[in-house]
Amino acid sequence: MIEKKIGFIGGGNMGKSIMTFLLKKELFMPHQIMVYDSYTPVMEKLKESLHIKATRDIKKLVDESEIIVLAVKPQVMPTVMEKVGTRFRKDQIIISIAAGISLAQLEEMLSPEHKIARVMPNTPAMVGAAMSGICLNENIDEDEEHMVLEIFKALGRAELIDEHLMDAVVGISGSSPAYVYMFINGLAEGAVREGMSKSQAYIFAAQAVLGSAKMVLESGMHPGELIDMVTSPGGTTIEAIGVLEHNAFNATIIDAVHAAAEKNRHMADQ
Repeated sequence: MIEKKIGFIGGGNMGKSIMTFLLKKELFMPHQIMVYDSYTPVMEKLKESLHIKATRDIKKLVDESEIIVLAVKPQVMPTVMEKVGTRFRKDQIIISIAAGISLAQLEEMLSPEHKIARVMPNTPAMVGAAMSGICLNENIDEDEEHMVLEIFKALGRAELIDEHLMDAVVGISGSSPAYVYMFINGLAEGAVREGMSKSQAYIFAAQAVLGSAKMVLESGMHPGELIDMVTSPGGTTIEAIGVLEHNAFNATIIDAVHAAAEKNRHMADQ
């Protein structure tokens, strides 16, 4: 358990997911968590469902929290800073999950002396299966680093990365659930074409993707080796792989990751 008070500015899907799993993993108790959201019904619903504290006074949240999670969209960040930027203390840990806003930009909004973490989780956080990339500024010490990792490991997996890789994180995990859902949908539609019901096809497709991902994570084998395990000479799998290769499946995925990373690289400029 982490013996600190944590405040969330923003109670949307990602903020709610983080709060939910911090409680589920018992890293924090409800009385240690406070939320502020500009949309009062969202805040009240979180208070009711999670039994946490809620406040309509964003300044109160900043003043009473030792860890603050900025769970807002990038375009909302200037408004937050305008309201309370000067109230953030240098002994607080400030965690931003806003896409495209760098540590340098956050330090410019606050100060170079503030303790700041920049994190990119993804939407599977909603089911406790997130992949989060974390980069920290130099003011965060070893114990605080461990604390930030603990918070995001409550949602799934979390890795420290160099900040220059954050755009790649967006491409490979931040945005990629959407690519995977497209793949699952395509697999299911293929099975429907062969006579399977749509509801059953989604189960088969999703479980196949889940199991394949688990094999990569737990076997330690290279994906190429795992492909070879499924592929028999003259069999069904090599026939399907031939179609995917003919249609530039691998190159298209590479281009998609690059496109998402490139968009994130320039997000703060827009």
